[in-house]
Amino acid sequence: MMSTRQKLTGGLLTGVALAGLINLLPLLLTTSEASQEIPRITASGPFSVSKETATAQDGQSLAPYVPTPREVVDRMLQIAEVTSDDIVYDLGSGDGRIPISAARDYGARGVGVDIDPERIAEANANARREGVTDRVTFILGDAMATDVSEATVVTLYLLSSSNLKLRPILTSQLSAGTRIVSHAFNMGDWQPNAVESFNDSRGNPRTLYLWKFDGEYRP
Repeated sequence: MMSTRQKLTGGLLTGVALAGLINLLPLLLTTSEASQEIPRITASGPFSVSKETATAQDGQSLAPYVPTPREVVDRMLQIAEVTSDDIVYDLGSGDGRIPISAARDYGARGVGVDIDPERIAEANANARREGVTDRVTFILGDAMATDVSEATVVTLYLLSSSNLKLRPILTSQLSAGTRIVSHAFNMGDWQPNAVESFNDSRGNPRTLYLWKFDGEYRP
């Protein structure tokens, strides 16, 4: 027969376990949503999501931090036909590789927006190392609250749900002719002008979507 002490100890452990599970529920739900919308990332591949990079910074984060592979960055800028006349905004800019590449390789002006101060610090350090601090700017802030009206190119590697949240903001601020390039995720029923699919150097399938904004607002 179980003693009173054993019953109390068992009840306490059960209560602690339940409390831990309840506290983990929001994290489990967030992780589940992200894993459903980030396909084809293998645990052994170079672009796998580590414990550090996959954690959303806070409730305002539009996506887990997953760096865009360098070769995909190049293709994104190529499909957007970036030139030295462009202002390239990268929403969710991470370590700054897209704005830095736009400035270094194409002579464009690059602007990165990220909600994580660690990523902004890293991006600024990378810009100094690449010698492009005169042509890139990194903004610590929420992409949903950022004025992107001066952009001539916008790049995205977020989630489908985040792209849909940004769609009315982009189509209310951007000028006609602005190019929007999204890696991996589309914008609902807004049909892209071009879709490019390819395998990267590791054999992972990649898809890029290009919109040439026609000036029409899309809610």
